[in-house]
Amino acid sequence: MKLKSIFNYILIAILAIQLVSCDNKETIESPFGATPTERLTAKQKELNDLLESSEFGWKAVYFTDVTQLGGFTHVFKFKDGKVDMASDFDDDTAVYSSEYSIELGSTTSLLFSTSNRIHLLSDSNNAPTPALRGKGYKGDFQFLYYGQENGEIIFRTNRSFEELRFVKATAADWTNLAKARAMIPNVIGASSRPLFRLLETNDGTKIDQFDFNFTPASRYAVANSIVAGSSFSYNVGVAYTATGITVQPAVKVGTQELTDFTYDATTGSFNATGTGGVTATIRYSNKPLVITDDYLALLDGNPSTAFGYIAPFLTTAVTTSTLTQTLLAEVNANLPAGVTISRVQFNFNTIYGSYVEYRFSGGKSTEYHNVQVVEDPTNKTIILQDLGWDSGSTPAALAKIDAELMNPKGLYVKRENFTVNYSNAVYTFTSASSNFRLTTYAL
Repeated sequence: MKLKSIFNYILIAILAIQLVSCDNKETIESPFGATPTERLTAKQKELNDLLESSEFGWKAVYFTDVTQLGGFTHVFKFKDGKVDMASDFDDDTAVYSSEYSIELGSTTSLLFSTSNRIHLLSDSNNAPTPALRGKGYKGDFQFLYYGQENGEIIFRTNRSFEELRFVKATAADWTNLAKARAMIPNVIGASSRPLFRLLETNDGTKIDQFDFNFTPASRYAVANSIVAGSSFSYNVGVAYTATGITVQPAVKVGTQELTDFTYDATTGSFNATGTGGVTATIRYSNKPLVITDDYLALLDGNPSTAFGYIAPFLTTAVTTSTLTQTLLAEVNANLPAGVTISRVQFNFNTIYGSYVEYRFSGGKSTEYHNVQVVEDPTNKTIILQDLGWDSGSTPAALAKIDAELMNPKGLYVKRENFTVNYSNAVYTFTSASSNFRLTTYAL
């Protein structure tokens, strides 16, 4: 057969196949059994039926950003496009109604379409820290549906694509929100307890300790190793529960991950227990875990240095203790109307000697208290001894706070490993015998 004839037969066969294909085009079924639109519509109904199926609704502990924020518990009850919702965002744990919808896009999603408690996390005006100004709590109110697992609904947040799980709520979950709020003072630390706290882990063979600091506004905790030269730390978001706290990411001890800590009212500790002797405990200490030599530079004969507490930047710093905040508020309450304390400044080894100065806004003149700096080398503290006031006597409004600075047991001095608003190094002055701790900038 000639080559030209062979080519013609092949061409005719191809055309025949194409014609058959065109004729049968409308009868070919999708390998999935449905069109993409039909599948999305089915998912839409599946999710809505699932949301409405739980007798007491659903609970979600929403950690919006575990690098800097803690978790917020929400409970939901869905029915016919309406949702009843409550949360532990603040002391208002009442139930509010709003609307929701199941949206179709590239995937199926749950949208809280009218304002409710969950929208507090996405409000850019709700900034818990200066670093989050204009971002709020970085929350979302639309969640992409990714199916079910072990009775839980799996979502991912629309903006950051973080996983969020809804678990079936119980009747108690709705009332436990108020109980979780009542746990907050225990997490912050009662003023009647020792000032210092630590996270202690036990992997069954050895114990490690970490200096523990918690920031209530962001619900975030940082625990740094006390081992010299170690940079290891646990940085965790905290969510409150009726019996303690839950943390994310988990505290990894050995090969085990611990997330749930139970509060012990007797000791004030929060305890998590694994298996084989593995534990993690947040507890109090009567003295700093790490006592530094930072005080040495303040002793007589050293170059002049100054450290200042400046309101309002350091009033709410995590290292400014509740007792200190209370005493500063008392100072303001005892000053003339319109006058407030603006600065407490330590000045060491100046041409005028060492002294504490108290500055005010509102027109009141500065008060100066001259001191002798004495070292306690055993306890590594400085003791500020009274050398008299420039004004002649102790101003009544300053008596309590000044007495803390002049405490005969002395003050611990520590350079902190963080900054507050500005790049200045942060130093704390902490009483060796009370819960007084003042946060200052190195000036």
